[in-house]
Amino acid sequence: MTNLRNTPSIKRFLQLFKLSLSSEHQDFTTGSINKAIFLLSVPMVLEMVMESLFAVVDVFFVSKISVHAVATVGLTESLLTIIYSLAIGLSMAATAMVSRRIGEKNPKAAARAGMQALLIGLFISIIISFIGIFYSEDLLLLMGAGPEVLAGVAYTRWLLIGNSTILFLFLINGIFRGAGDASLAMRALWIGNITNMILDPILIFGWGFIPAMGIEGAGIASVVGRGVGVLYQVYQLQSNRNIIKVSWEDLKPDFPIIKRIISIAAGGTGQFLIASASWIFLIRIISEFGSDALAGYTIAMRVVIFTILPSWGMSNAAATLVGQNLGAKQPDRAEKSVWQTAKFNVLFMSIVSVCYLTFASDIIRIFTTDSNVIYFGTKCLQIVSLGYVFYGLGMVLVQSFNGAGDTRTPTLINFFGFWCFQIPLAYFLAFILKWDALGAFWAISIAESAIAITSYFIFKKGKWKLKKV
Repeated sequence: MTNLRNTPSIKRFLQLFKLSLSSEHQDFTTGSINKAIFLLSVPMVLEMVMESLFAVVDVFFVSKISVHAVATVGLTESLLTIIYSLAIGLSMAATAMVSRRIGEKNPKAAARAGMQALLIGLFISIIISFIGIFYSEDLLLLMGAGPEVLAGVAYTRWLLIGNSTILFLFLINGIFRGAGDASLAMRALWIGNITNMILDPILIFGWGFIPAMGIEGAGIASVVGRGVGVLYQVYQLQSNRNIIKVSWEDLKPDFPIIKRIISIAAGGTGQFLIASASWIFLIRIISEFGSDALAGYTIAMRVVIFTILPSWGMSNAAATLVGQNLGAKQPDRAEKSVWQTAKFNVLFMSIVSVCYLTFASDIIRIFTTDSNVIYFGTKCLQIVSLGYVFYGLGMVLVQSFNGAGDTRTPTLINFFGFWCFQIPLAYFLAFILKWDALGAFWAISIAESAIAITSYFIFKKGKWKLKKV
């Protein structure tokens, strides 16, 4: 890594920030761990901000059409949860295997592992595209869509047919992260999102000789935007400037590698599905206490999601560091990287927690003037933030398991933590003890803390260091 030790602190920070956004390859198995965390975290945080904006931009423009169009987007996003789950699972597997091969100083094997993951993604996307062509309308009906919502089925059909752009965007970014090229992943999301933001108003409302396409235009813009991002990724995969460079030979099926990828990806997919499904049940419990409680919870959790993005970035950095250092036969450095990342993450989450405890009401008032909604939103933000210190630790540890290729352990932790503890606890506190919606809020904070503590003790045992990928 470039030596910046003797430069003044502010100048050194700016140089590091610039370096984190560059395509210059770094060896994260040597040198300063703090520097490695910073160089990986910055582009990963920015990447996740871009991904979260895709759906927000679509809803913003579609809301100008009608409430039914927004409902179509909402139902379609629910259907896409399956695709996101598969994409996240495959990207976890790609990151784990590629980072391990890079740590072993074997970029050719890393490229081959990445391409085998793409073959799996291609196979899955073809099946989903087939379903999108013939069954988009049936799926919306299954989700409870009425005639007005069903009128926007073209949006759903475009996204299902073009599902490969979602899968590949996640998957190839997982390859880049595993190789330590987090800035490439960030740029792909920036390029895709900017394209989507430009095309959305043009295709939805029309411009010049381009006719207004309504909600269908939003679907086309999303697919094309992501598609442009994928084309950039493919170009970078073939570039001689990057450590990962693929060839046609790498696309020849290698079934032992494919089997290992599927094994790792199954755990990653399971983690996401288990967590997502549990939140649906949690919302069902909160909805029993009225629309004000549900609205307050919804606003508070949107605030939470955006403020934990830096934590997710640092957690993903830990996953890459674990994979590469295990590949370099440096398990002690891998573990030290995790604890150092966790220290930074806990510090950041502690600061956020204090801000929420102090200014929760002011933050919620930005989104609503309804006194009841403000009450529930404030309570939710304050109660959930009480578990932030543990949450910051838990995120890093869970992603470190994934980075080592051990996706089974966090899947089991999630299952018992969410389904066997959080949901029953929320029901008990809300209905048996009659804490109402506040009981569900407390269940979130307590369960997330319990998951973090459980992850800590399992991580300390060190079995993740022995995982072969």
